[in-house]
Amino acid sequence: MITVLAITFAAATVAPLIFRSLRRNAFYVLAAVPAAAFIWLVLQYSSVYSGEGIKDVLPWIPSLHLELAFRMDPLAWVMSLLILGVGSLVLVYCARYFKNKDSGLGGFGAQLLAFAGAMFGLVTSDDLLMLFIFWELTTILSYLLIGYARTRLAARRSALQALMVTTAGGLAMLVGLIILGQAAGTYRVSAILDQAGSLLTGPMQGAVDAAVVLVLVGAITKSALVPFHFWLPGAMAAPTPVSAYLHAAAMVKAGIYIVARLAPGFASSEFWLPLVLGLGLATMIIGGYRALRQTDIKLILAYGTVSQLGFLTMVVGLGRPDAALAGLGLLLAHGLFKATLFLVVGIIDHQSGTRDIRKLSGVFRSSRALGVVAAIAAASMAGVPPLAGFVAKESVFEAFVHYGTGNEGALGIWILVGLVIGSILTFAYSARFMWGAFAVKPGVEPTPFKPIKPSFLAAPAILSLLSIVYGVWPTPVDTWIQPYAALFATGPDAVDAGHLALWHGLTPALGLTAITFVLGAAMFYGRNVVARLQGLVPDWVDGDRAYQNTIGALDDVAVWVTGRTQRGSLYFYLAVILTVAFAVPLAAIVIANKPLPDGIYFVDPNSPLQMVLGVGIVVGALAAVRANKRFLAVLMVSVTGYGIALMFALQGAPDLALTQMLVETIVLVAFVLAMRSLPAELRDRTGGRLRVIRVIIGAAFGITMIFVAIYAMGARVATPVSLDFPRLAYEGGGGLNVVNVTLVDIRAWDTFGEISVLAIAATGVASLIFVRSRGDRIKTSEAVPEGSVGRRTGVERDSRTSATLAVARKFTAVTRDAWLVAGRTLAPERRSIIFEVVTRLIFHSLIVFSIYLLLAGHNLPGGGFAGGLTAGLALTIRYLAGGRFELSEAATVSAGTLLGTGLATAAASGVVPLFLGGQVFQSAIIEFWLPVFGDVKFVTSTIFDIGVYIVVVGLALDVLRSLGAEIDEHFEGQGAPLTAEDAAEQAEQAAQAEPAGLAESAAESAASGKGTA
Repeated sequence: MITVLAITFAAATVAPLIFRSLRRNAFYVLAAVPAAAFIWLVLQYSSVYSGEGIKDVLPWIPSLHLELAFRMDPLAWVMSLLILGVGSLVLVYCARYFKNKDSGLGGFGAQLLAFAGAMFGLVTSDDLLMLFIFWELTTILSYLLIGYARTRLAARRSALQALMVTTAGGLAMLVGLIILGQAAGTYRVSAILDQAGSLLTGPMQGAVDAAVVLVLVGAITKSALVPFHFWLPGAMAAPTPVSAYLHAAAMVKAGIYIVARLAPGFASSEFWLPLVLGLGLATMIIGGYRALRQTDIKLILAYGTVSQLGFLTMVVGLGRPDAALAGLGLLLAHGLFKATLFLVVGIIDHQSGTRDIRKLSGVFRSSRALGVVAAIAAASMAGVPPLAGFVAKESVFEAFVHYGTGNEGALGIWILVGLVIGSILTFAYSARFMWGAFAVKPGVEPTPFKPIKPSFLAAPAILSLLSIVYGVWPTPVDTWIQPYAALFATGPDAVDAGHLALWHGLTPALGLTAITFVLGAAMFYGRNVVARLQGLVPDWVDGDRAYQNTIGALDDVAVWVTGRTQRGSLYFYLAVILTVAFAVPLAAIVIANKPLPDGIYFVDPNSPLQMVLGVGIVVGALAAVRANKRFLAVLMVSVTGYGIALMFALQGAPDLALTQMLVETIVLVAFVLAMRSLPAELRDRTGGRLRVIRVIIGAAFGITMIFVAIYAMGARVATPVSLDFPRLAYEGGGGLNVVNVTLVDIRAWDTFGEISVLAIAATGVASLIFVRSRGDRIKTSEAVPEGSVGRRTGVERDSRTSATLAVARKFTAVTRDAWLVAGRTLAPERRSIIFEVVTRLIFHSLIVFSIYLLLAGHNLPGGGFAGGLTAGLALTIRYLAGGRFELSEAATVSAGTLLGTGLATAAASGVVPLFLGGQVFQSAIIEFWLPVFGDVKFVTSTIFDIGVYIVVVGLALDVLRSLGAEIDEHFEGQGAPLTAEDAAEQAEQAAQAEPAGLAESAAESAASGKGTA
């Protein structure tokens, strides 16, 4: 099963490439994937039905009991037949439905195939969380498929509506699944069903009942039951193949599948039958009623699908063997006839250009083959013998006759009556569909209809043929379903499941079928009277209108709340955040009324220097608050950071102290660079009463956090897990530096998430600065000498002229002093000879030291973070010494490449162990001997640390290029442009001058200040 899923999603990934060469014929290639999976599924029949089915489990994170668990049992096998079989036929149909000139076919085909894989994964998942993941995948893919026509407002609106409704239900279902998993102590679906009886009667009965209701809410929204039925007719804005697959055979069956999967264990829950029977019956009648009002043949089928989904929910959710047998039989029959009818609608629309029954006339005369195919499917939907729909509906009637005449009393009878009324409506709208699509209508011109190619008609013809075979020979289907029905045959009151058969004799069910035919035919022939009566009934309640009103009300509330909370004031935001942050913990402390723990001291007696550092931190914080210059405020904030770093050092945490020092330094540089675009003074200050409130909130937050920390430290009752870290670090991680081993081995998942956040943050910074591209590489061949900007001469103010480009090219082409030559592009007043000399001396040493920190970090203070920050500081010094061109010369690799390479390296170090039989991010200790070095102990988690190092360097480089080089270039572009004559003259001079002479000429010009603004 995992292999089938992997192949399906892999094929979906490469589908757009296939469409580039084969265009619409690529659908045939995609159809081969579910077709091959269908053949594999058929070959697994004996394995599935010989015992407990097929199990496929791949451990993921064993310590968290997370695994990829799949199970193929009779229910999953039957559902997979429908998903894979109809899916392959729909993809074949798409090859003729779409035109080569249609846009977006590659993405559409990929999404449709991926949807088939997601549905297959959903019905075979034996883990609640995996089931939910595939559930949400179907939601997202259906959103994309419904919105295929992106330029149509109706398609976008319908896609968003379906997404919001089904996602809301999915979130409710997720809560229910988690409650079930926690109550059962396992997330295995099969194990939970085995414990269902004890869960419903145990101490957590109330929670389990609530969980069942929440799961049913998810099933109800996905299967479009009242009151969420409105999204399915709206989804008819999708292309017809999508409607045939998602909204007839697959997606809407997901909710039915959940009901069928949980029914053997939880049908006896207190709220199960009221929800399943009540909403199912209401949906069946409302859907059938609305179908009789439609003039679009696709909407007739859409509301008919809503009605049938309510019908199916009632049957599979009844929780009895005979109903389970009839429910799965009806599910297969419905998939066959409804997919057929939707594909027929697609052909009619494709060949005639309309779906309006008021315009369609004489289509049967134009294509008798299409009419026959549609008639078979419509008759099966109406329950006419000897078709699949008749066989399944007879079993349904039989099951509800037993239910109604059993111990349920009048309630059972009323449900049976409602079922018959819904079936009458089904017969009526089936006849309305055939009449509206194919009949000759008086006064309506014959509809022009293009001939149909056999390849276009093949898919619906095969499905209608299967409806006949199923009806005439239901024994195979009965054999497939019996093991599932047997799951309900327990207890003293259990009833016989019976069998699917074409003829059961003269039974009450047959009588109900006859009543259905007579009254359904009467409704069809009296359609004008029925239409007038329907016209007299006002639409008091309309699901779509209620949805729009709800969304409108939410928008109004959002606007109201946003207007009162998002004021554009940083002071207000901080006040709200800090108030909540101290009020909630403070309330908890007061309510708990616990005494302070023993052993509290104000200053560590073993380290009196803490007092000095504490005073320094407080002074720095107060000075930052009182500062009236931005630079001074940032500098004072950094004083607090450096003070905390020294605190770490005094407490015996050199690794944390080193990292804190480096972080504070590089953050200080980033702030200073960014402040160049801001006013120097802090003018927007609040005063008076607001200042007092801010002081109160700040002080309250700080004091509350002190007591929260004290209470938290004193509340520990178990042995700290950190006490085992030194042993785990050495024995499991092969290192003596507990901090570094924890980051790259023990908690590698956390670190991988953190470096991913760093990459996202770097991308965010670059996105805010660079409009069209990341600006990773500043080409010196296109650079402008910064000296020209410093003096702002008339010639040198234009950064786009060929003259200044030539000057920069000559500067950077000088061979002497090659590695710091870009510093010569700075204006003289911006250059510092001492700084340049110091940079020459320490740059390479810092780079070497950063590599040392990286490699030594497993046993000594250091590691990837510290090493990367050190390398970032080296680049910062290089930039400050020589400007943005020097930064480009120092780092020729783009920041994006570094970030991607670092993430890929870290990810590879986690994935490779899987191929060697290990776990994700599992490290290995390799000991060997090398000449000169002697015995070497290498831990593979060092590779992960290398990835961290590269990501941090990429982040530093991205910040320097975003907040440094790009802002430099922005300032340079603010000068006045050259005239055309001056530009031509300077270009000619630059072309004729020697490199050294041109450099001297430019320097003299800059020094003399000619043409300054």
